[in-house]
Amino acid sequence: MSSLSRVPTYGMQQRSDREDFYIRDKQDREALTSPHRHEYFQIQINLGGDTVQHIGGAVRPFPRNALSFILPHRLHLIPHPEQGNFMLINVAQGFLLPHLACDPLDLEDVPLAQAPELAPFQFQEHLDFILDDGAFAEIETVLQRLRTLDRTRDFGTTTLLRAGLLHVIGVVSQHFAEPLQQLASDKATHRGRRDALARVTAYIREHIADPQLTLKEAAAAAFLSPNYLTHLLRKDTGSTFSELVLERRMRLARTHLLNSDEPISHIAQRCGFADEAYFSRRFRQTQGLPPGQFRRQQRGHSAHQ
Repeated sequence: MSSLSRVPTYGMQQRSDREDFYIRDKQDREALTSPHRHEYFQIQINLGGDTVQHIGGAVRPFPRNALSFILPHRLHLIPHPEQGNFMLINVAQGFLLPHLACDPLDLEDVPLAQAPELAPFQFQEHLDFILDDGAFAEIETVLQRLRTLDRTRDFGTTTLLRAGLLHVIGVVSQHFAEPLQQLASDKATHRGRRDALARVTAYIREHIADPQLTLKEAAAAAFLSPNYLTHLLRKDTGSTFSELVLERRMRLARTHLLNSDEPISHIAQRCGFADEAYFSRRFRQTQGLPPGQFRRQQRGHSAHQ
């Protein structure tokens, strides 16, 4: 899991020959074999070789005839079989959504009425976009045209590339219209965020005694990128990761102080503080009293009631 705490973020210039749109197959560049994220949209198309995809907190099947739609900054991995075949499209946000000015980390919240192109990207963690042979053959035809256009760019090519890209998204959206619309109606992206935060909260609870508990490790455990987790916490709780961990540690400290006779030093260790003096200082800052006085005062109140 520690390797996930250092997942790289790639820009278009690192993984693409162009800054706006790039399409390739496995012969053009080796696939990434460890969890990663990138600043651009990506579509992967499985032309042969069953595998799975890890995206956000989900692990979903990724067989032949499947497409994967990956939002910017979404941690993911698709391990391609050695004999498998795939095609991949990288596309900048301004190319796909020229009409939309939006922080990439907020793309999940954009209403589909405003940007229907986002539908498969928003709900990839909830659906498997596997097409029948007829629909997939249509996709393959478009992909070959896109490859030809991308190699021989001239005036008008950019418009045709975007039209082809929208064709691919449109075919998938049309075939999965009902579940996509249902997911949008159910606000599935919000549910996905809640599930992600629940995984992070569980990790914090399990590792609360570890003084080395960090944002990177908690994000990795939930298969999120650190910057995405930071964004989620600010949006959903208004707190930073450090504030959330401290609040949980203080809550646990109060419980031990009120319900046990353990020495302060032991409670400090249970709550993730290697130094008793630092624990006492932080407890006083947040609770208004040092831990020993808090314990005496609260027990005194209980005795008088």
